[in-house]
Amino acid sequence: MTTSEHLMRRESLEWANSVAHETMPLTESRKRSVWRPGFSSFLIGFTVFGAFGWWAWARDPDFGFMGWIAAVVWTLPIVNTVIGMYGSVRTAVRLRRERKLPVTAAIVRDPLIVVVPTVGRHDTYPALERVVRSFCRYLPDYFPHLRVDVVVEEGCAAYDRIVALAATDHLIRVVTVPRGYRTPNGTRFKARANHYAHELRYAEGEARGDVWVLHMDDDTGVSSDTAEAMARFLNAQWLAGENARHLAQGVLSYPREHAVNKLTWLADAVRPGCDISLFAATTGRGVPRAGLHGELLLVRASVEAATGWDFGPQAIVEDAQFALLFCGRHPGGSDWFPGRSYGASPATVADFIRQRERWSWGLFRLAFDRGVPLRHRLLLLHNVLIWACGPIQHLALILLVGSLLGDTDTTPVSAALLPVWAANMAYSIWLYWEGMKINISASADPRHRWWEPPCLLLLIPLFSLLEAIAVFRGMVRFLRGGESTLNVIAKPM
Repeated sequence: MTTSEHLMRRESLEWANSVAHETMPLTESRKRSVWRPGFSSFLIGFTVFGAFGWWAWARDPDFGFMGWIAAVVWTLPIVNTVIGMYGSVRTAVRLRRERKLPVTAAIVRDPLIVVVPTVGRHDTYPALERVVRSFCRYLPDYFPHLRVDVVVEEGCAAYDRIVALAATDHLIRVVTVPRGYRTPNGTRFKARANHYAHELRYAEGEARGDVWVLHMDDDTGVSSDTAEAMARFLNAQWLAGENARHLAQGVLSYPREHAVNKLTWLADAVRPGCDISLFAATTGRGVPRAGLHGELLLVRASVEAATGWDFGPQAIVEDAQFALLFCGRHPGGSDWFPGRSYGASPATVADFIRQRERWSWGLFRLAFDRGVPLRHRLLLLHNVLIWACGPIQHLALILLVGSLLGDTDTTPVSAALLPVWAANMAYSIWLYWEGMKINISASADPRHRWWEPPCLLLLIPLFSLLEAIAVFRGMVRFLRGGESTLNVIAKPM
């Protein structure tokens, strides 16, 4: 009997007489999520780009210098395309299987601690208040042993407002990191706050195997479907025994009503697309070598206690570093679940670029960190190579360089590359298309606006250019070396 079948049996029995049970949820569960990956956008994109490429190659099969350049940079992403589409199929199969489960999940008896580090500025407080209230509203329905730890720096600007927020609900605790606190390795920024919270849990006797920690960002909330999906996952681990997983990642979503800027909201559609494909194939298979998000991340407290977050003063992508260390210590120990978090996209294009720049800078550092075994960095090194080529992968830049050199012919050196290029282009479109579907389904009004699909498709080249600019800036900062800095963007929603 599979884990899902065990879970179906347990939940069916537990809820058969739910009226008499003290485990009846306090509020009615939100309608089960109906989103699931579709593949029509990939198939249409593959057909269109494949047909166009074959037509162009048949007209002029000769190639020049730019053809060699295109053969390299447009072929590199094929590994991610294959992994991503494999993950999307796994997601579709999993969601179809989970539709057979009871409508309402069973109560989780294991303690759950939500950890929300925040810089504590006034321009980030509105988002923090929104997400903390969402934890207190939705999570107690399935997690009766719940606590929300808001981790702040001593003397932060919005400290009084955060303390006042904590006074409104007994579930909220403010954890203040002393100004003079230092980790043994001199870790800074968010990882320092996470490490302090981890040490506090250890001192309080909460670093146990039956305690789970939910890591969330200060702009990322939950809803009832999130709580239900997490409850299903944790109940499944209770049934799995020695085969239980120790870490799991959910799906990031960006509801329309949280968007200050519609352009960045459309551009962020790529993130949930990656969650249901690349991350479902890696984290969902027990090996999070593609990294992790710092939000909607469930970790067993005993496992986190054995690793910690003390990665040194240069660490700015602590979630990805934790993932690679986890791969070595707990092979096969991670999973993926279909619950959604509810975040907000950057408020401006400049913030969007700064956010991606910091990520790429940190990931470049991590990819070449010899403190992490090479076998766990291989996928990240591959991705870093693709990102480094990102600026010259963009069609506009290739045509610009080609026009300066007097050679704009991007005909491939072999017709065998045409389906590879078509697959890579189709996968890029699929990521944005499926991600937008998830973001819309997570919105208060889950209907498509007439302008959203055409705008998304037309703007994908612009989004790719913005991502390429951010990666280039991050690569330059990595090559220059120097001390890491943390630039926290404003979070007005």
